[in-house]
Amino acid sequence: MGIRIEAEVSFPANDEVERVLGMAETVGEPVTVTFAWEGGRPLLHGVLVPAATLALWEHWAPTAYPAGDRAEGPELAHPEEFGPFTFFRRRVGGRTAVARDGVVVAELLDPAEAHWLEEQARNVRQGFMDPKQKAAFEEFLARQAERGEQ
Repeated sequence: MGIRIEAEVSFPANDEVERVLGMAETVGEPVTVTFAWEGGRPLLHGVLVPAATLALWEHWAPTAYPAGDRAEGPELAHPEEFGPFTFFRRRVGGRTAVARDGVVVAELLDPAEAHWLEEQARNVRQGFMDPKQKAAFEEFLARQAERGEQ
């Protein structure tokens, strides 16, 4: 990940969640976040990935993240609201979609999944040339002298 931002949200009932989500959306980079919920709920560690960044990673990643032994999450509850943002937890896969005004602006992913997706996308993208770049490269190679002619 290009820019590393880490945030800890101690009591998500206030506007800290709104600030972290707004930061991820504004910066356009993943934010590693730890939610320390009130009432003894377990800590939630994740990477908040802006929707456009996630779409780019998933475009280039050749396959989906292997689910492994991840089981379905806890029973669904009502979506949680934090200011203008609403969290929609998915039982399968463990992702949480973050929406504002009915539009998904980010997803909260498991850190391992976020890292895997970013690596897969980078590896595939680095080996790809768009058609104009490929044609220019082939033309460049055609103009190069044969090894024996040098």
